[in-house]
Amino acid sequence: MIAPFGIRPKGTLLARMLPLAQALHQRGHTITIVAPPVHNPVDGGTTRVYDGVAVTHTTAPPVGGPPAALWHTLALWQTVRRAQADLIHLFKPKGFGGLTVLARGRVPLVVDCDDWEGPGGWNDLLPYPPPAKALFAWQERDLPRRADAVTVVSRALETLVWAMGVSPQRVFYLPNGAWQMEVPPPSPSPHPTIVLYTRFWELDLAEVAAVLTSVYHQRPDTRLLIIGKGERGEEQHLLTLATAQGWAAMIDYRGWQEPTAIPRLLASADVAIAPIRDTLINRARGMAKLTELMAAGLPIVASDVGTARDYLAPAAGILVPPGDATAFATAVIHLLDDADARVRLRSAALAAAHRLRWDNLAPIAEAAYQQACARS
Repeated sequence: MIAPFGIRPKGTLLARMLPLAQALHQRGHTITIVAPPVHNPVDGGTTRVYDGVAVTHTTAPPVGGPPAALWHTLALWQTVRRAQADLIHLFKPKGFGGLTVLARGRVPLVVDCDDWEGPGGWNDLLPYPPPAKALFAWQERDLPRRADAVTVVSRALETLVWAMGVSPQRVFYLPNGAWQMEVPPPSPSPHPTIVLYTRFWELDLAEVAAVLTSVYHQRPDTRLLIIGKGERGEEQHLLTLATAQGWAAMIDYRGWQEPTAIPRLLASADVAIAPIRDTLINRARGMAKLTELMAAGLPIVASDVGTARDYLAPAAGILVPPGDATAFATAVIHLLDDADARVRLRSAALAAAHRLRWDNLAPIAEAAYQQACARS
């Protein structure tokens, strides 16, 4: 498996690659993850084993700029070649890994798509230089066509990959799994608590503010626990809106948290909210945080966008039309007022999370590998 970047600080490797690799290891496969230490140069040149899966970070480049890009690509290629793999699974059809697999020879290739990267996707959200944006947009369309099989995290990406000319027989829907979370027992609280666990870019902040204003006016005793940090300081904008609109008193803002701290925080909540904008990038992504909320057994109110329906329908959560702040606030108030409804949704969310365990999803990856090997 080739990662787009290192095992920290970003969550792609921890949320998707590593748990899938560990589930495959339990089924008898030998898996090595190779990652360029793009955001974590201190890990360069190291190998660590996580429950049977080796994660090797290639050596960090001694220089920056374009020479560093060449270094990362060559280091990945050399490490992958030494591994003498039977199959390569590239996670994200972009970047250094995407360049590396162009020289893979006859080794079967599976490409994993877990986001939309080009126009309307991460190219529009992140300040990549124009040459990098052009490269990523080309890679996203070219590499799935070159692959022997493609795994996709969402139905939207499945359709987009079909539109690139990849036959449906080579495309495998592999949603994000839910790892089993050891959540402490809920602790009694004098205040009903809502949790918003987010990176903020996926939200319409004006819609979120309208929802929370309505909730606060009807239930001023409600506490809002916010976990996460924005890509571009969006959390400060939301806090400013809260002050201006008069609901700042309900906020308990915790910012970015280590993964080990998340279960304890989620255990303090009564209801989770996921008000998601209806955009291409949100339809395409895997919503890993939503699976965490499910694994924590939280009653969830979410916008009916993308994989939220796959995870929560028909009864594991409440789905609301995207952009309808009134309907969203009404659903939240209903759950805060109805303890029996919260109990029913907790049980349904846990059952849905169990179905999404990685050991239940690993056979989908195996089917993609069989397809790839049959084509080689």
